[in-house]
Amino acid sequence: MKLRTRAVHAGHHPDAQTGAHVVPIYSTSTFAYGSFARGERLFAGEEPGYIYGRIGNPTVRAFEEKLVSLEGAQEAVAFASGMAAISALCNTLLAPGDEIVYLAPLYGGTEGYFLETLTRFGVRVTDAGSVENLPSILSPATKLIYFETPTNPTLRIYDLAAVAKIARARGVLTVVDNTFATPYLTRPLEHGIDVVLHSATKYIGGHGDCLAGVLAGPKELMDAVRAEGLRHIGGTLGAFEGYLMLRGLKTLPLRMEAHCAGAAKVAEYLARHPAVQRVHYPGLPSHPGHEVARRQMQGFGGLVSVELESKQAAAVFLDGLKLFTQAVSLGDVESLATHPASTTHQLLPSEIRELHGVTDTLVRLSVGIEDPEDLIADLEQALNQMSLVRVASR
Repeated sequence: MKLRTRAVHAGHHPDAQTGAHVVPIYSTSTFAYGSFARGERLFAGEEPGYIYGRIGNPTVRAFEEKLVSLEGAQEAVAFASGMAAISALCNTLLAPGDEIVYLAPLYGGTEGYFLETLTRFGVRVTDAGSVENLPSILSPATKLIYFETPTNPTLRIYDLAAVAKIARARGVLTVVDNTFATPYLTRPLEHGIDVVLHSATKYIGGHGDCLAGVLAGPKELMDAVRAEGLRHIGGTLGAFEGYLMLRGLKTLPLRMEAHCAGAAKVAEYLARHPAVQRVHYPGLPSHPGHEVARRQMQGFGGLVSVELESKQAAAVFLDGLKLFTQAVSLGDVESLATHPASTTHQLLPSEIRELHGVTDTLVRLSVGIEDPEDLIADLEQALNQMSLVRVASR
């Protein structure tokens, strides 16, 4: 079946007992196992079934099954947030003395976790700088390579197949944060990547009303993550949130088409505006990763980042927006705008932000599903306010 069909039907089965067409919300903390012998088998992992809500829930399981189908994975594990998924994976795979190599930039929370938390537990963290540097940087201690594409917030594009080829030659696991692209636009496992991660809070949920994270990859590894990263650490996704994720995924293809179409028009408009210094959007032919994006994506996403004249200009521009809400996060049906250097990436040292292009002049726009003409009109009036303030200050 095509992806649009699987987005609706995968993991979706009428309830056997009641015939309910929509997956029920199983609001229970524990599950009866009926007998001493069956309980022993369940807890030993010798028989499939539900035993305790921290480890698994039928509503959440339906969400995991849908992600398995959409990403083309063997197994998936859901979590309470994207950061819970990242930390569960790292806690399962890494030990003191191991190394994680990443390709910058990353979401500020992810990079902060790597640099501040993992290093405290004896894990070496290395920024590769570029794909070309990977062969010389990887060492016997390297256990995984982690990256995003498109990246947050500069929308840099990394070649999935190129990274996978280098990693497999050295026996290193690859993990890709596919939050910005979603499985509708990119399926990293098809390009040789081992594990896909999502902050499902964003496009997968799509409505800005709940938090979730999810990992998808080989069954053996995902089973290990469930047993250790989820069971021991406990970043469990609730049944109601699992229900909301299921609801969101059903319309993911339709929403992504609207996000991509709107972002393309917004990017083209901003690229022509004299007050905008630079536009980051992989759909523009001028983007350095445009050709790679065309090859590995089925659309260019709903994020557009722009560089303005100064931090003050960015502040005036953001404060002037009316349809774009100033807020962190992304992927909602409503358009959002934020200044990453002072919000999502603020806790990173300024020299790291500057090195990765997260400058004081950068603004990130999450283009929603509103009419692009209305969004462009909002951007235009905010840019006009910015230009007026600049003229008045001279």
